[in-house]
Amino acid sequence: MHALKRNRPLRRVMLASAATVSVMVLLPALKPHTAPATGSVAPAPSASAGATGGSGSGGTGTRTVTGDTVPTRWGPVQVRVTVEGGRITDVTAVRYPTGNPRDREIAGYALPELRREALAAQSARIDTVSGATYTSQGYQRSLQSALDSAGV
Repeated sequence: MHALKRNRPLRRVMLASAATVSVMVLLPALKPHTAPATGSVAPAPSASAGATGGSGSGGTGTRTVTGDTVPTRWGPVQVRVTVEGGRITDVTAVRYPTGNPRDREIAGYALPELRREALAAQSARIDTVSGATYTSQGYQRSLQSALDSAGV
């Protein structure tokens, strides 16, 4: 009997297992997550960067400054900061990815955590939220640009 005609069940099992493992390894690369369309991002403020209110320079008065819009893999992130007496009193994400339910889920848990971290640290040197790496990095960069504009 010819070598290729023999019944080799172990070979078939090994080939099927290798094919299954290959598909499982390559499957995450095929996920349909795409950059959101322009209409799927949280609304932007009327001015992309600027300060409102406040008196004096640097350490006195209340200033509200909107940071740069930072493009990320899943969509833009932009942060607004309120500084009073040289201290960060409020941080608000004004733009963030909302293109699909997963983006909204990530924003739902990451943005409040990033806000708490920024208020506690009083700077843009904050930890990245696990599972929201791109959003966290965009948040940190936008926060730093807002703090730079506010003179903090």
